[in-house]
Amino acid sequence: MKPFIALTATAAVLSIVACGPSEAEIAAAKEKAVKDSIEAAASMEKTYMVDAAASTIAWAGHTSGAKVYGHNGSISLNNGTITVKGGALLGGKFEVNMTAITPLDSNYAPDGSKEGTKANLLQHLTTADFFLTDSFPTATFVVQSVEGNTATGELTVKGKTNTEKITDITITEENGTAKAAGKLVFDRQKYGVAWKHFMKDVLLADDIELTIELVGNAQ
Repeated sequence: MKPFIALTATAAVLSIVACGPSEAEIAAAKEKAVKDSIEAAASMEKTYMVDAAASTIAWAGHTSGAKVYGHNGSISLNNGTITVKGGALLGGKFEVNMTAITPLDSNYAPDGSKEGTKANLLQHLTTADFFLTDSFPTATFVVQSVEGNTATGELTVKGKTNTEKITDITITEENGTAKAAGKLVFDRQKYGVAWKHFMKDVLLADDIELTIELVGNAQ
């Protein structure tokens, strides 16, 4: 090879090497690629199937008047889904088993009493005065829209559907699991749950309060 040609080739190679990225630039590029990948994954829409056994819905009802007391407890879930995007709730639904209501308070007469026992309450809740569970064994909530930490959706209880809101929603995602929590307060009268206390000085409040904690697994 002639000296001039050899020098030109060498210069070209040195030029290519000199123009290549430095180790710091390569490391920065790799770091950015990882960061972009994590951000892309976080912004993806993901649907989680609700684990009924790991999820809870707590309920509370109150009375007012001369005698004030209340009942509270839990109700079992059948199934549901949670759809999350960018760490926020996007949609979802859940179904509860109206035949699996469990009182957890202590405002009851001793077992064996003629009335006022926990068994009396559970039986009464199954009747037309309350939830008529033989005819309507489930209740559902389906999210229609979400704004901030409030979800608007359709609640169906005792065969009647109305628009309600779940407020104070929080979402936590970790290792393929999502936890969604929120509060729902609804007027029982809108659903035909219209029982009135037989004692004039005791009024059963119309609002029923639900505290919802759903746990879902990624699909």
